[in-house]
Amino acid sequence: MQSSKQWLGAGLLALAGAAHAAQPSNEELQQQIQALQKAVDALKQQLQERSPTLSSASTETIAIPPAEIATKSDVEGLRTDLENYKYDQQRNRETKTALATRGTTIGGTIQTRATAQSPSVTTGSSTPANGRSSSFDIPLASIFFSGSLYRDYAEGRNLDYRIQLGYAPQSPAANNSNFNLQDAYLRYSPLPTKTGLEDPKLTITFGQQLLPFGLEVQTGEDLRPTIKSAQFLTTTGLVNRQIGAIVQGDLEPYVDYGFNYRAPLFQYAFGVVNGSGPNKSDDNNAKDWIARVAFTLPVDYYSLFRELKIGGTYYKGAKNVLNGTTIVDSGGKGDRYGIDLYYNHSPFGATYEYVQGRDDTYNAVTKKIDTITSRSHTATLFYTWGEQWLASSKSQAKFDDWWPKSYQLFTRWDQWDPNKDAANDKITISTLGFNVFFAETTKFQLNLNHYAYENPTIKSANELLAQFQFGF
Repeated sequence: MQSSKQWLGAGLLALAGAAHAAQPSNEELQQQIQALQKAVDALKQQLQERSPTLSSASTETIAIPPAEIATKSDVEGLRTDLENYKYDQQRNRETKTALATRGTTIGGTIQTRATAQSPSVTTGSSTPANGRSSSFDIPLASIFFSGSLYRDYAEGRNLDYRIQLGYAPQSPAANNSNFNLQDAYLRYSPLPTKTGLEDPKLTITFGQQLLPFGLEVQTGEDLRPTIKSAQFLTTTGLVNRQIGAIVQGDLEPYVDYGFNYRAPLFQYAFGVVNGSGPNKSDDNNAKDWIARVAFTLPVDYYSLFRELKIGGTYYKGAKNVLNGTTIVDSGGKGDRYGIDLYYNHSPFGATYEYVQGRDDTYNAVTKKIDTITSRSHTATLFYTWGEQWLASSKSQAKFDDWWPKSYQLFTRWDQWDPNKDAANDKITISTLGFNVFFAETTKFQLNLNHYAYENPTIKSANELLAQFQFGF
């Protein structure tokens, strides 16, 4: 094509030069025009041979549809629809959604219970001449609010909070109840929590909370395996929440991602609290200290000794020793020692917990302060079958609170000795139980308890409990 253009230009220049030299005749002009026509035809043929697509496209007409132009009324109608949608969404959020200034999760637990006893008891509104052998109760009703005051999306160093309120009856003869503050704390994670399961964990909790003592104390009311908790919880006061600061963490965890299994080799907790119980200021000038360590056997997931853990806890307490209402000593001993053993290798499991208490009391006879040593033994064996805790089932999609069902048979032996130096004061509760887990927060429990008293003047008793627990 380039050579043709050069040849055509040269020809035109030659014709122009000849025109300046002499005036051509009509015949010469006609010959020149024919030569130019042939050159143009040759160029057209070359162009058609080298670019047939361009040649054919140049001869075709592209049909362009006519443009649709929105009118003013169309634009105003669209704006009206958007405003109506925004109004509906805002109205639904304000009238049908619980609002909070922070991201908040609301949950709770309710328990309904039926009891049958033999012999009959005389608590509540009954009189000694008119005991009762059965009752319906609401032993637990709680609601909690939790969330994050600061969420670290990069590493997970979050500052979380939790507030929990719980129902408590005032007295056996009262017809009303109180809704008391149970949990109220802030929890910070100094170490990253999004770097992987192999990394250690560390939390600092400040506020009112459960104590990290043994196994059953630091388990919430909704997660305890039996309907009634171990005797030492209430008799030693360890069931009470305390106000203070507690640090908890672990080291060297063994991780199996295939089973979503994480078992820290070493767990620890330590802290300082008031020691006067929930919703109270300190009642003396001393603080209570607690320290706990737990060691998990470092074995793989398929080992027979998987989740075999042994732990120990020491609680150094200071209490007011009273003579009636007079404080004799504001720094009396209120120590607690605990050793616990935990084993859970599905479908079998076992737990054992030994707790010893040492409390200073005033002896009105000798006018001295005596130390009373109490002891508790709690052993539980259980067998569980079902799919609720299997990783394959937990990873499935769930609708609302649906989970595969699981069933559990267990037996417990619970002995409490309030004073090891006194005779005939031991109380032993033997329990045979059956649990049905319908969902993650819903279960049915059936317990048969036998109370045996070392004191020969107190007859043994039997108790049948049926309880349904559901959460939201």
